[in-house]
Amino acid sequence: MLDYSKVTVKRIFCDSPNVPDIAHHQAVCTEIIRLLREERKKRGLSNYVVAKRTGVSQSMMSLVERGLRNPTLELVLRLADGIRADLPALIKQAQSSVSKQGLSLSSRPTARSGKTDR
Repeated sequence: MLDYSKVTVKRIFCDSPNVPDIAHHQAVCTEIIRLLREERKKRGLSNYVVAKRTGVSQSMMSLVERGLRNPTLELVLRLADGIRADLPALIKQAQSSVSKQGLSLSSRPTARSGKTDR
C-alpha cells in the first residue's frame, strides 16, 4: 500500500514564469464572450434568434454576455455556431488582445515556503 504522507510532488510546471496564471485565462474568457456579443450585434442578430438556433435560453445568453455566468465550453461552442462566428479566430483575437494588456504571464510567487522544489 502506498503511504501518501511520504509522496512529494515537484512543482516544476506550476511555478514557471512562462505559464499564464488564472487571471490571464479569465481575461481571455471574458474577451471571447465580448467578441461573440460584438459579432452577434454586427450581424444584426437578437438574443432571441441566437437562442432559437442554439437551444440556449435568452436569459442564459443575457447572463453570460453580462458576465454574470461563466459559460462552459459547450455553451461557447453553441453560441459561436448560432452566431456563425469563427471561434478559433475569436480565441486568437482574444488572446492577442489580453496579451497586449499585459495580463499574459504569471506573476505568481514560487513555493509557499519561499523555496522552489527544483
